[in-house]
Amino acid sequence: MAVKIRLSRIGKKNRPFWRVVAVDGRKKRDGESLDNLGTYDPLKHKLLQIHTDRISDWVSKGAVCSPTVIKLLKTYAAEKPVAAKK
Repeated sequence: MAVKIRLSRIGKKNRPFWRVVAVDGRKKRDGESLDNLGTYDPLKHKLLQIHTDRISDWVSKGAVCSPTVIKLLKTYAAEKPVAAKK
């Protein structure tokens, strides 16, 4: 089974909302997922929730990220505030 980490659309008509999921590569875009890894709001261009530890766990098991998810993770890493040391 080839696991892919990709986006699955949820939300209303003209009001898109995407979920980052781990899914069998043979399933439909909005089909049954193995794990929910985060949410993305394209209208605000924000990752609302992301589980980087679970994503890295799936990748270590052989999952492949889609190009869009890779782009979102890079954007998230760039926006992530660095904690100031005391």
